[in-house]
Amino acid sequence: MPSNPYGSDGKPAAAYEIRGGQGVQVGNHNVQHNTYAHHVHVPAVVTPMEQIDAPAGLINLPKRSAMFVGRGGDLQRLREAITASSSGSVVVTAVHGLGGVGKSTLAAHYADTHRAGHSLVWWITADAPTSIETGLARLAVALQPAVGTLPLEQQTEHGLRWLATHSGWLLILDNLPGPNDAATLLARLPGGKVLITSRRTTGWHDIATTPLSLDVLEPGQAHELLTRILTHHDPAAGTDGADTLCAELGFLPLAIEQAGAFMAETGSTAGEYLDLLGRYPATMYGETAEGGNTQRTMARIWHVTLDRLADTPLAGKVLRVLAWYAPDDIPTTLLNEIDDELAVTKALGRLAAYAMITLNGAVISVHRLVQAVTRTPDPDDLHRSPVDVAHARDHATSALSRALRPLNPEAPQDWPGLRVLVPHAQSLIGNTAPEDDTGDTIFVLGQLGRFLGNQGAVAMATGYLDRCLIDCVRVLGPDHPGTLTSRDNLAGAYESAGDLRQAIRLYKAALADRERVLGLDHPDTLASRNNLAYAYRSAGNLEYAISLHIATLADRERVLGLDHPDTLTSRNNLAGAYEMAGNLRKAIPLYKAALADRERVLGPDHPDTLTSRNNLAGVYRSAGDPRQAIPLCEATLADCERVLGPGHPRTLTSRNNLAGAYEMAGNLRKAIPLYEANLADRERLLGPDHPDTLTSRNNLAAAYEMAGKLGQAIPLYEATLADCERVLGPDHPDTLISRNNLAYACWLAGDLGRAIPLHEATLAARERVLGPSHPHTLSSRHNLAGAYESAGDLRQAIPLYKATLAAYKRILGPGHPETRAVRASLRRARGR
Repeated sequence: MPSNPYGSDGKPAAAYEIRGGQGVQVGNHNVQHNTYAHHVHVPAVVTPMEQIDAPAGLINLPKRSAMFVGRGGDLQRLREAITASSSGSVVVTAVHGLGGVGKSTLAAHYADTHRAGHSLVWWITADAPTSIETGLARLAVALQPAVGTLPLEQQTEHGLRWLATHSGWLLILDNLPGPNDAATLLARLPGGKVLITSRRTTGWHDIATTPLSLDVLEPGQAHELLTRILTHHDPAAGTDGADTLCAELGFLPLAIEQAGAFMAETGSTAGEYLDLLGRYPATMYGETAEGGNTQRTMARIWHVTLDRLADTPLAGKVLRVLAWYAPDDIPTTLLNEIDDELAVTKALGRLAAYAMITLNGAVISVHRLVQAVTRTPDPDDLHRSPVDVAHARDHATSALSRALRPLNPEAPQDWPGLRVLVPHAQSLIGNTAPEDDTGDTIFVLGQLGRFLGNQGAVAMATGYLDRCLIDCVRVLGPDHPGTLTSRDNLAGAYESAGDLRQAIRLYKAALADRERVLGLDHPDTLASRNNLAYAYRSAGNLEYAISLHIATLADRERVLGLDHPDTLTSRNNLAGAYEMAGNLRKAIPLYKAALADRERVLGPDHPDTLTSRNNLAGVYRSAGDPRQAIPLCEATLADCERVLGPGHPRTLTSRNNLAGAYEMAGNLRKAIPLYEANLADRERLLGPDHPDTLTSRNNLAAAYEMAGKLGQAIPLYEATLADCERVLGPDHPDTLISRNNLAYACWLAGDLGRAIPLHEATLAARERVLGPSHPHTLSSRHNLAGAYESAGDLRQAIPLYKATLAAYKRILGPGHPETRAVRASLRRARGR
């Protein structure tokens, strides 16, 4: 073991940083300003998914087609593939083919036929980036309704957790874009059966035991399908010319179904329908590289049907609006403003009769091919003129905006309604060119970004909020209040992603604009000032952060009053900045005052009150006072478990903090089991890649390290660093913490050949990402100097110690504990 270059405590104060342990928690610093009131929501207690059995008959298949014909060989091959031996691993079968060829129908028919052989059959439409997550979340809620009170990310994890801990189920991923879109899911499933349908024809051998290619119907099967449709409506219907018509339709099942529905409704013969098709050349309407022939066929059928529905002009308008939403589970309420309810109901009935849509109670489904044709403008087509298609898009946007307007992305009671609408909003945004965005699009983008950001999908949220800001500037103007709020919200998304430079730049711009446009005392201006102060605090510019927090608190007390929730937040945040700067003499009284005020104004069980109690316990930890920290942490944890439930993220944070308090007191016998249990709970409830889970893994490794168990600590640090690099990126502040901690553990193990390069890389990254004066950067500089000293390289160690000491004196003051620690290190190095 090398000599200790760090002084009597064995390591510098920030050799490992406990993330998420003491700071201000989500919702406490107004990152996203909005005009909604804050709601207190107490989620139901959630039972671990391992203990949940699937209710008998739980199945969510689409309605089985009564016109299913043939496919006997395909069904047999599918049966053999799905029931193949898996040697204890998940069985994956992929059915691929052209759009409209009947992949989904085949999958639904198979699953319905063999449902008795599975503990659960669950269908997920997997054609969009978030569709799998949404489908897993719905599975979790179907299995345990109490899960519906949790954020979407946690619901998704619960659904995945159930699949990972049970057997005998069948999961269908319908219309998956490609193999990579299911790779992450499949990697976490140790068993079970997965059936995938996709238009993608290649790449399946890497994940599927037996990829199956599905072709169009055989001529005899196509004839049987058309005959069955016609005779179902009229047993005496003639089928002369059916073979010729099926050949003209390319034996495509979807095309035959829609042609048959048309003929049955109108009494047309096959010959008459062929004549109608002949009026429209087989040209492409928006040709695509994949599935072009099928889209060309569907475009001709689409036109023939819309011509026949000319006596119900609203039918075409309804179909054009439906084309912009996700294909499944479209609420009929999104059509309320098109016309009166009776007229819309009649139009939907006629579209369903012609097999253009499927009606299932209060929701509608439209085949993706029909949607693609319908929203593709054609100046020569009276049903799809560019003006009509654009008007339908704008109407769909307006309807979504109205539906989203009363819903608050921060209020858990509104999340179920938002989850119904989010897939349709994402489909609309994805199919709309940015230059066509309107004021309603701006609102939809803002709601999407705020909701997904609160649900933990930060990268996706940032994309939507970035587009929202660009639209605001173009549509509303740079000084519109909506534009100013949009800039603030985008800054918050960058802050959550760890990109503090972008966040500060945007916060500064938002603050300057709000001061100029709204005035210095407007509540939105004060929110921007608060948010900028918090971002500066995160970036390590504590002097400026504190001055901003002081000014914001004074202004909020004057403008909003001493007891306004925003004022209480400012008081809490100023205390946190003082704590981070090491000024505990000011931090502790402020935390106490914030806690007393929140207990009086909000009540003892309000989540913000629990946060204040947690923060006060944290500052006692910072002060090295376990006698006050531990009882407060224990009481806060008990309150969180009682009020929020044992699986709530804030409860898990409180448990993490109690473990940290025990660790700080040297009671590793209590700290390590608590860390281990908390890590297991976060992996189960939040997932292995959630930032809080990575924090727990880091903290457990630190506790192992403190207990001298380097054989357990170093592999855990290595795994955490790899996960942080993969999930958060190589430059995220949490990734840099993990790299720093691994470097220190390697130093403790005497592996300076590995420790020094890791410290050098961490310091370089922190200087670049956080800046040369950030506390973490100074910690890295101190750690690297210590590693050089331990290696006997005083020529590099002493200048680094001197530079670090000068920075600490300037930023934290000469009496700060970290300043004193560096001074001691420099003295020791000079004396060697």
